[in-house]
Amino acid sequence: MQELLGRIAALDPGASLALRVIACFDELVVGNVNTRALLGAAASLSGCEVGFHQAATGATMRVCPRGELTRDRDTPPPDARPIADGLSVWLDREGVPHVNDEIILERLGLALRIRHGRDRQDTDLRRNLGQLLDPGLPLATRRQAATALGLHPGRRYRVVAAPLFAVWTEHPGGIEDVVATPFGTIHASVVRADGPVGTADPSGVGVAAEVDHLHTSFTTALVALRLCERPATTTVSADDFGGLVSVLASMPPDAEVPDVELIDTVTGFPWGRATLDALVRAGTVRQAARLAGVHHSTMQSRVETVAGLLGFDPFDGLGRTRLGLAYLVWRLRHSRVLDLPAPT
Repeated sequence: MQELLGRIAALDPGASLALRVIACFDELVVGNVNTRALLGAAASLSGCEVGFHQAATGATMRVCPRGELTRDRDTPPPDARPIADGLSVWLDREGVPHVNDEIILERLGLALRIRHGRDRQDTDLRRNLGQLLDPGLPLATRRQAATALGLHPGRRYRVVAAPLFAVWTEHPGGIEDVVATPFGTIHASVVRADGPVGTADPSGVGVAAEVDHLHTSFTTALVALRLCERPATTTVSADDFGGLVSVLASMPPDAEVPDVELIDTVTGFPWGRATLDALVRAGTVRQAARLAGVHHSTMQSRVETVAGLLGFDPFDGLGRTRLGLAYLVWRLRHSRVLDLPAPT
């Protein structure tokens, strides 16, 4: 870590400080330090007072950069950031936020959630969440993992999936950890089906499921995530695709879908991608024309070209289903949402 920090410092001092923030809180969590020490570290890193509030007890703790407790006020400010049910943190920053304020708050919030919401001696969260979402494990193992995580049988949850580089503007406050998948390591969160799912760019929200089927919610969340197209679409919900999302989630990556090759042919035209997107969303040629922003006669001409290339009418019976499925499979196979963003 120190060698990495040294190399990055020579190129980007700001990135180096961000890594130091992460490394600092990682060490504090491993050391099982108390709440005051966590707040003191955040105050020292940010250079301003840091606050923490527990709604259940009404207790508020504020620490200055010197590590001393302050008592200027006992209520959290309106812009306090919720980090879990009844827990919030904030920086008493005057003026323009500093470049690393967000990452300090993020890592402080994660450390405090671990400190106040999880028993690390009894729960190996990485192992349990990974087991819970692994369909290859026996049901009994997955149920044991759910119990260890405090999930209740009969209650419905959703899984939210995001890459590690996702930008969170609002954490969902549920159980979260990183989980290995065929598409790389994913940040997974389990939240109540009827509760907030957070806001991340990019992210995918899985279907609602009970504990025994949360692996299905995870696989559909991965499909939804891979259907994101930044910057236009940053969050996708699996619910929007109905039963199709389950078909896509269960389909092997190398499954033979002949119509997908035909979609490749259509997307070779400059107007092909936009036209296909409009066709799968529209019920008529005129509606497709409005969605694509072209005259209906232009869209009619394009539909005839598409039908000739595909060998079926995209508005006729099963043709609509064939087009929709093939287009979604094509999008998944050409998804770039999980590619690491270029440095800025």
